[in-house]
Amino acid sequence: METNLASLLKRTFGYDAFKPLQREIIDAFLAGRDVIALLPTGGGKSLCFQLPALSRPGLTLVVSPLIALMKDQVDSLQASGVAATFLNSSLDGDESRARLRGLHRGEYKLLYAAPERLMLEGWAENLRKWNVTGLAIDEAHCVSEWGHDFRPEYRQLAKLRESLPGVPVMALTATATGRVRADIATHLRLRDPACFVASFNRPNLTYRVLPKDQPLKQILEFVRKREDESGIIYCASRATADRVAASLATRGHSVRAYHAGLNGDERALRQDAFVRDDARIVCATIAFGMGINKPNVRWIIHHDLPKNIEGYYQETGRAGRDGLPADCLLLFSAGDVAKQTHFLDEIPGDQERSVARGQLRKMVHYAESASCRRRELLAYFGEDFPLDNCGACDNCLEPRESFDGTLAAQKFLSCLYRIRQASGFAVGMNHVIDVLTGEQTEKVGRWGHERLTTFGIGRELSRHQWASIGRELMRLGTVAVGEGEYPVLELTEEGMALLKSRSPVTLTKPMDAPKARRAAKREGDIACDEILFARLRALRKRLADERSVPAYIIFGDTTLRAMARHYPETVDAMEGIPGVGEKKRAEFGARFAADIADYLRANSRVKFD
Repeated sequence: METNLASLLKRTFGYDAFKPLQREIIDAFLAGRDVIALLPTGGGKSLCFQLPALSRPGLTLVVSPLIALMKDQVDSLQASGVAATFLNSSLDGDESRARLRGLHRGEYKLLYAAPERLMLEGWAENLRKWNVTGLAIDEAHCVSEWGHDFRPEYRQLAKLRESLPGVPVMALTATATGRVRADIATHLRLRDPACFVASFNRPNLTYRVLPKDQPLKQILEFVRKREDESGIIYCASRATADRVAASLATRGHSVRAYHAGLNGDERALRQDAFVRDDARIVCATIAFGMGINKPNVRWIIHHDLPKNIEGYYQETGRAGRDGLPADCLLLFSAGDVAKQTHFLDEIPGDQERSVARGQLRKMVHYAESASCRRRELLAYFGEDFPLDNCGACDNCLEPRESFDGTLAAQKFLSCLYRIRQASGFAVGMNHVIDVLTGEQTEKVGRWGHERLTTFGIGRELSRHQWASIGRELMRLGTVAVGEGEYPVLELTEEGMALLKSRSPVTLTKPMDAPKARRAAKREGDIACDEILFARLRALRKRLADERSVPAYIIFGDTTLRAMARHYPETVDAMEGIPGVGEKKRAEFGARFAADIADYLRANSRVKFD
């Protein structure tokens, strides 16, 4: 089996080696075990069930949440010579019946379907007839209410255990905390699952946070330096997505807006334009991107603050899926925090509101933190980052200044203590700041807090500065958000000890206004002949347009950059170029080799170290 799997990997997909944990996941699945596979975006989740499907008899059923994802996966598999199909509402009656006939005849190795379709009457019987020998559930975090994308229809998938009692189940996701993983095992009724958790680290991604200051100007400056690269700008509202797209379009950028306010056909057209490189930029709400397998997205901008770290991690994870360098920029403002807090107040249910507030606090903590962004992200998912400096985030590349915050910390902690002592209850951040800055609000008057000794002792700082200090004291563990419906602040034991001891406290200055920053380390870049790379991209686009498929279905950027480095002038010389399997080499190898040979007739080779 070792030789067989390695041969299948090379022959079908054009790769010489497995990515981390892929081999172990495949072995467990082929041995008949249920599996939870947690791999980062770009970590090769799909191969974990595609390769077993090719190496054993029968059909592998893949549960996928989005039509676009199904088509994308099936197009890629068919381009590699794999018998795969999907069934969903995008097909007309004749096409659906033709595919059903093929399934009854055993013509396919993989079938993609949405969870709700599998619950339709008659499907349990069909699945038994089709000799299903493996079940893969993609985006499995959708089963958990504690995840960032809960979908009730995923809970129904447990019924498949009754229809397919002896079939091993693989649940796959890129984002799941320990709590979500436990939910996945419970709600999908997995039997003693083998759990594989790869590193959440995406070393090819560079993370930056900038204070939001004239965001359109910031975006234009960012995009201007990346004229030939694809990117996504995530916006909190439809209106913002439309406005940013219109502004970019008037300045000559190839851009589309994408949100739920568009009808289904228009959304499909705009998504297709982006996937096929006809549009370089998409300005989108979070409705866009889940399952979009476009490997050459080179940058992500968050115009507005995401609601939680899981969503942020998944959205930034849509950049650099091919392993090449990509940039992630978050524009952050205190106003965004206030907006998100207002939205959360409208969520029904105390527990749901409390969970959402906790998730937002962690997102704000990430945005304001002065420590390594990568370390913060990995710590959220329970992973330690072993290095002191990642070399690929703003805080590591250009650390922020610190200052002696002893007096400010004493004032804040004293104010918390005096409010609790005088009133017998805790209050939220805004009220603490009202007291510190001497604001005569209705609540200050009602509770008599203008008589506190701490009233007005912090007038030298702005509300924004005090909020930043308060949140940093929370990160340092001296202040905590109390349990309950309202996010009130409480002194911790560490905070009380600090208040009594008056020990020195070092705080970090808030983020400065935008300024030029040092270039990040370009982890994972493939040095190549950039002129030839551009030429090969143009050839790829022509071939893709002829076949009405996205450009990366032909070859990914990693493959083209390897060609532009090694200059294969014959089909045989394509051997060893990553991503060139047997079928693709037979179909496209000659065209690319001829183009490279033609290029070399007029240009010399670039030498690389």
